[in-house]
Amino acid sequence: TDHGNLHGAWQFYAEARARKVRPILGFEAYLAFGERHRRERPTDAPGPYSHLVLLAKNRTGYHHLVKLSSIGFLEGFYRRPRIDREVLEQYSDGVIGLAACLSGEIALYLRQGNYEAARASAQYFARVFGPDGFWLEVQNHGLAEEKAVTAGMFQLAQELGLPVVATNDAHYLRKEDAEAHDVLLAIGTGKDLDDPNRFRFFGQESYVKSEPEMRALFPDHPEVVAETQRIAELCEFDFEKRYFLPQYPRPAEFASDNDLLVHLARAGTRVRYGDAVPPEVQARLDYELQVISHTGYAGYFLIVYDIVKAAKDRGIPVGPGRGSAAGSLVAYALGITDIDPLKFDLLFERFLNPERISMPDIDLDFCFERRGEVIQYIRERYGRDSVGQIITFGTLKARAAFRDVARTLRVEPGEVDRFTKMIPAGPGITVTLADAPERSPELRQLARQDDRVRKILELGTRIEGLARHASVHAAGIVIAPGPLTDYVPVCLAPQEAEAIITQYDMVALEKVGMLKIDVLGLRTLTVIHDAVAMVRERHGVTLDMNGLDLADPLVYELLGSGRTAGVFQFESPLATDCLRSMKCDRFDDLVATNALLRPGPLDTGMHLVFINRKLGREPVRFPHPALAEILKPTYGVITYQEQVMRIANVLAGFSLAEADVLRKAVGKKDKELIQRELGRFVERAAALGHARRVIEDIAAQIETFGRYGFNKSHAVAYSVLSYQTAWLKVHYPAEFMSALLSSEIGDTDNVVGYINEARELGLDVLPPDVNESGFKFTVVADRRLRFGLDAGACDSLTGNGGGQRAQLVAALDAAFAEAQVRQQERQAGQHALFGEETPVVPSPPAPFPEVAPWSEHDRLAREKAVLGFFISGHPLARYRLEVELFGTRTTATLGQWSDQKVRVAAVVTVVKRQISKKTGAEYARLTLEDFHGTAEALVFPEAWAKLNDVIRTDRALLLSGSYSARDRGEEQAPFIVEAAQPLAELKASGAIGVALRWSPDAPPPPDATRAVAALCAAHPGPAPVLVEWTERERNGPSGLPGLTPRGGVSARLRSRSLHVDVADELVAALRELVGPDRVHLVRTT
Repeated sequence: TDHGNLHGAWQFYAEARARKVRPILGFEAYLAFGERHRRERPTDAPGPYSHLVLLAKNRTGYHHLVKLSSIGFLEGFYRRPRIDREVLEQYSDGVIGLAACLSGEIALYLRQGNYEAARASAQYFARVFGPDGFWLEVQNHGLAEEKAVTAGMFQLAQELGLPVVATNDAHYLRKEDAEAHDVLLAIGTGKDLDDPNRFRFFGQESYVKSEPEMRALFPDHPEVVAETQRIAELCEFDFEKRYFLPQYPRPAEFASDNDLLVHLARAGTRVRYGDAVPPEVQARLDYELQVISHTGYAGYFLIVYDIVKAAKDRGIPVGPGRGSAAGSLVAYALGITDIDPLKFDLLFERFLNPERISMPDIDLDFCFERRGEVIQYIRERYGRDSVGQIITFGTLKARAAFRDVARTLRVEPGEVDRFTKMIPAGPGITVTLADAPERSPELRQLARQDDRVRKILELGTRIEGLARHASVHAAGIVIAPGPLTDYVPVCLAPQEAEAIITQYDMVALEKVGMLKIDVLGLRTLTVIHDAVAMVRERHGVTLDMNGLDLADPLVYELLGSGRTAGVFQFESPLATDCLRSMKCDRFDDLVATNALLRPGPLDTGMHLVFINRKLGREPVRFPHPALAEILKPTYGVITYQEQVMRIANVLAGFSLAEADVLRKAVGKKDKELIQRELGRFVERAAALGHARRVIEDIAAQIETFGRYGFNKSHAVAYSVLSYQTAWLKVHYPAEFMSALLSSEIGDTDNVVGYINEARELGLDVLPPDVNESGFKFTVVADRRLRFGLDAGACDSLTGNGGGQRAQLVAALDAAFAEAQVRQQERQAGQHALFGEETPVVPSPPAPFPEVAPWSEHDRLAREKAVLGFFISGHPLARYRLEVELFGTRTTATLGQWSDQKVRVAAVVTVVKRQISKKTGAEYARLTLEDFHGTAEALVFPEAWAKLNDVIRTDRALLLSGSYSARDRGEEQAPFIVEAAQPLAELKASGAIGVALRWSPDAPPPPDATRAVAALCAAHPGPAPVLVEWTERERNGPSGLPGLTPRGGVSARLRSRSLHVDVADELVAALRELVGPDRVHLVRTT
């Protein structure tokens, strides 16, 4: 029985039933001594509240517990969710009350020595709960106070004829869990484990004790232990095995929900396909409607239809589909989805299986900015007290458990970081603390050597997986047929005093039969909507994004080039590389890539098999000729769950409903279930005449690849969004990038990357301007984007009739002084005869101060300070050549080069000097920024001692170092800097030279080489001059003095006597002399 809540009731019930143990549900209520609505307590009360154990005898009792727990949160919450006697009396039927621990009302009075008050309380509870409804309670944890309370309880029992039951105040399961429980208390209170002043339990007795142990605690009163059996026999409760669906408010002319659904679906099908509905469409529609009628979910479809229609009627963008619902023709006909399931060969049974009936699950995507309006509509439509959001529990993962335990043991933060990073983590990696030493040799060795690490692992293993905190689920909404508290307990949302959420999480709500819908806010829908609106406004073109040709070659040219910044689902370096490697040129490839870029397929290399087969590097193989049609779109690779279902259907004669059972078994990775279902598959396929050995091989492939198969319906739906974003980027880049930047204005890293991408597309990104800016980014000319004024720019008047920015800022003091004078004149009451202000002769405008314009460095630094990023340029822009020649990696791609030495060209935007607590040495934490975003970096003491004069804020540097794979996981790993060189020094150091490239078939004429030599001699400097030839012209005449061959793909000859200053003037003159294609700047080191 949890304190005040029923959070764990369903999970406890399910676990007990699975073990054939009778579950007794209840909670330990906080009972206010006064009224639940009032915060102050009566002067004679022994405390702010008392405890009272409440147990459900039956279904009525359970519903009353739900009411009481909910009321505690909604009406009585003050530090604790409190109820009072008024509501206890109202909802006592079907409930058993126990007097509780030392904090129970009766016990509190006995501890005060107020026996008469304790006696009155016992009489009250006996009257409220009735016969066989209330027990006095005794406990023995070895506490002195318990002896007096126990004596008082037995005296009350004798006087009042009340039963007494022995209990133990159990807070953990086993005695040996006491230490782990103590660690949890320390974590929860933010104290050290050895802090003598922190809250802690007495002794190690608060565990679930056996019957012999309990009898030993009360040797003189064996009857109090026997009473536990009597209470258990009185509690007979099971959850109802049905669904509680709200009633859709259907028109009177329809006799049932099913009649209305059939009417709407058939009408919608005619809209989608025309009045002459194709026979295959009609057959599929009739089948789906029959299944929906049989399963009783017509009302569910109507409710989802109602929500989506309301959003569309209000102009709120709705996604084309999400999850398996995209496989339903009925959903397509109703406008719930915009994906034609027949066109993409999507299966209805993957969504709703008539042979394994469970609540269908339709998740809905809406515009990120207007999701709140959808939720508001649901509340108004179905009743505010019938709609709630859903709780979710954050659990202690391996790294978090390790960190929390280490902190309570006073381990230095730096060491905690170092130890924690040894625990494997990252996408697709699930490691428990028990497994971690086996997976990490470094951690295993450390645990052998360091007692502290061994202790942390031991305690962390015992608390790992426990709930750490509660929060509101990002998308889940529950809708009840009536007030939520008639069905499930509710509470207040953490940090949101007005928001009501369920005490049960998503899983529990589904199990107890509630309708839950995921209402998600998808930023991409906002981007598409805003871009389409700008296209309509600027070009007079109304785009039908759901009607796009999915075979536009320009779109696939973009995707295949790797220019996927802003393309939904394909922005990661891995996705970009995958599309580029496969030369993505059709929609099926896009869908498959969406499905394959998941931890399972990536771990098994399925994506590489797919790419190699598409490009013809290895042959496309089908495990059976009958599967060619099923697997052809994915080059023989089992990529989708629907393919597993089709295979079972074709080879073994499974119905698609039976095939869905097989699909679920494989996906759950339950070995026993897999063997049973695959065994059925093999036997039935063999019975149809297929060779057993071939079928067994196919079954093995299904088990290996099928377990990682992705939901094709979801992959198609989201690939449509991917295609739409790519299409807009190709055909309307200005509008698309403007909408994209607006959507990410709160994320500096993304804005930096997208501004650079806009410039790569040939777009200018301009600062805010009061005359041109809107609230968001706007397109002010064909290739120009203007920052929105909500970005917070104060100096946005530049270039609009005033001076340059340095003059404007310098003039601010004078402007403020003039404004103050005008204000004082008004306040002095200078009014004309009839009360109007006296006309003031305007003074001539003061000239702007004569100040030097800001340097580019100053201007960019001020932009960074005001906005958080650069607008009018980038400090790296002047070093673009150096970046291209030397900066082999970017901040966006560091994670791909784990455990390798890499170079990054970046601007240092933050330098934080810190002192190591362990050694006292100084080190530095940096923030780096390049054209693609930002990254954190770390310079350890030894390197910092050498580099602290080089690494400065706002300096553009070429940084060398490493990035470790084990650092990826819960935290963003830093780049470890080992060397640094200012980009401004690369040319002066001779690291960049001038290369003259000659075609082997057209050697330079003598007069040209003499002119080049003379020009170079006139610009002396440190940079070498080189001539490059192809291999067969390696020894050809160069015409330049003192050349010796140098190796490479093409022969490179370096002049011994010519060294130049690599200035723009020289490069321009050389290009004019011999042609722009022959002169290149190259790395020489």
